Amino acid sequence: MDVKYVNPFLSGVVEVLGTMAGVALEAGKPYLKQQTLAEGDISGVIGLSGAAEGSLAVTFHFGLIQAVMRGMLGDEISAIDDAVRDAVGELTNMISGAARRELSEKGLGLRAGIPRIYDGHGHCIEHAASPVLAVPFSSEYGYAVIEVALR
Repeated sequence: MDVKYVNPFLSGVVEVLGTMAGVALEAGKPYLKQQTLAEGDISGVIGLSGAAEGSLAVTFHFGLIQAVMRGMLGDEISAIDDAVRDAVGELTNMISGAARRELSEKGLGLRAGIPRIYDGHGHCIEHAASPVLAVPFSSEYGYAVIEVALR
């Protein structure tokens, strides 16, 4: 998987969470993900098709999604509920949209499906392609992990 196709997803997460929720993120070291176990409390997964096939997953640590909900909606949350699931789905859509817009400018047209949401400690993510490149992001509130799998 060419890094030029992954970078738009990374800039998408920084842009969306920074703009929508006022949360600053710092990217960590990318790695190839070998297992399906998610590294957080709630994930949005969206299928991608078109010039490439695959998927994007955005996984949030509970502390970070709390800060995002507070920043976006002014809501204080104490548990993952339907409002949080809806927000994660919308954030996944927005991150995917920002990345697809940038990729389209580079000649790679992608379409996105409807996000699926998985939550709970120990949930798993199955991607539509491999390998899966994962990039952790840290913030003062917790962490997120972005996973991109394109072929």
